Amino acid sequence: MFLELIGTIFAGIAFAGVVMVVNKLTGGRLPRWAAPVAAGLGMITMTIVSEYSWYDRTTETLPDEMKIVQEVESRAFYRPWTYAVPFVNRFAAIDTASVRTNEQVPEQRLVDLYFFGRWAPISKLPVAVDCATNSRASLADGAEFGDDGQLLNADWLTVTVDDPIVEATCGV
Repeated sequence: MFLELIGTIFAGIAFAGVVMVVNKLTGGRLPRWAAPVAAGLGMITMTIVSEYSWYDRTTETLPDEMKIVQEVESRAFYRPWTYAVPFVNRFAAIDTASVRTNEQVPEQRLVDLYFFGRWAPISKLPVAVDCATNSRASLADGAEFGDDGQLLNADWLTVTVDDPIVEATCGV
């Protein structure tokens, strides 16, 4: 975040500098407000470019074992261009390397689901997935495991067969 702020400030300085050089070369024919307006436009442009490139920059750094299961696009009235072209500001990914099974309950798998957000810390949620019934349950809600390996006190959510979390977990 701090580096983006520094980049935005330098973009404003660069845009204003270009206008000042052009003004010098044209003998001072540009209006006095041209440099501050150019600085503002440069900073707004840098902010927009940074917002739209965050998702690609972030996903490029993920290991190959991370499979993206959901993207959340942002639209806001104070950013009217996002209605034409929304940008991704949050996403969820499954760590396929973390898929664990129990020999006593082979149709159930445990996996780590990670949530990424712009300006937000990464959070992790352990999830149980039942591949036989196409259902999943969060393990953060006080779920426990019985002696036979069955999940107890879990709030199972039945989903469709093409649910991205079930698909990424059971496809492993």
